[in-house]
Amino acid sequence: MNKVLEVENLRVSFHTYAGEVQSVRGVSFVLNKGETLAVVGESGCGKTVTAKAIMRLITTPPGEIKSGSKIICEDKDVLSMNEKELRCFRGAEVSMIFQDPMTSLNPTMIVGKQIAESIVIHRELNKKEAFNAAVKMLQVVGIPNADKRARQYPHEFSGGMRQRAMIAIALACNPKILIADEPTTALDVTIQAQIMELISDLQQKLGTAVILVTHDLGVVADVADRIQVMYAGEIIERGTTNEIFYNPQHPYTWALLQSVPNLSTDNKSNLYSLGGTPPDLIKPPIGCPFAERCEYCMPICKEAEPAVTKISETQEVSCWLKHAMAPKVEKPKILNKNI
Repeated sequence: MNKVLEVENLRVSFHTYAGEVQSVRGVSFVLNKGETLAVVGESGCGKTVTAKAIMRLITTPPGEIKSGSKIICEDKDVLSMNEKELRCFRGAEVSMIFQDPMTSLNPTMIVGKQIAESIVIHRELNKKEAFNAAVKMLQVVGIPNADKRARQYPHEFSGGMRQRAMIAIALACNPKILIADEPTTALDVTIQAQIMELISDLQQKLGTAVILVTHDLGVVADVADRIQVMYAGEIIERGTTNEIFYNPQHPYTWALLQSVPNLSTDNKSNLYSLGGTPPDLIKPPIGCPFAERCEYCMPICKEAEPAVTKISETQEVSCWLKHAMAPKVEKPKILNKNI
């Protein structure tokens, strides 16, 4: 497959009054043309920071993308781009759907004009032509009465329609990569399914590669080709969707899967809850970052960071349980067939 994005040893820190917060610590991955890569993990694990780093949206200061980090998009070095090059890169090469459409959309500007702005920049159309193109984009994302809606303000849209408008803005210039950061946050389950179906349909039509950032494994089950699990700023497991759901290897992945309700869950039963809290990334732990919360923790887990173990051609994990000398443990019974 043709790779459209390559991230290597990405490290991002934020300088605060308390010290340097190491939000992303050595993340590396490849995104191939037309595929959907899901990045999952709980809040604060570094998912959104990774996504914003790819877009060069880390505010400096207090943020800093560390030297040695590499972000290559179709042979272009993103981290060496100047402001003019970034304006061409954002929107035309890579676009992003942000978490909260209400705060991402300008409340003082009609929706059609907001979509038309990026079209004027990247497609070299005049304002009238760009507005007409914006109306067509609203039709593409399934908003009825698009001509009327394009002349309305964000507060006149429902949550689902605002998210559709954000998708229209992101896809207006046919980018090669779409980053969707928690695209279903604060939407009810029915609208969530519609938004994910819309992103999937548009991806197939346009051939866009998608990075789907989410904490909800249930959202990615039907749409992702590959999944990488993040914890404390690191990727601790990666594999195809089937491998992560049906053959997970890391105890943190087990915990994520156990916490997802499914059709066989009894109404009176309690959902699994992972105890403890993530580590302080001002002073990251020496060993495995998950050690303090892991019920399978061994002394070595707190003394040295685990090496990456290859499970298959497409799956790898960072866990001492995969070491040849580690004791054999039985995986929890994860009922994920109905997720």
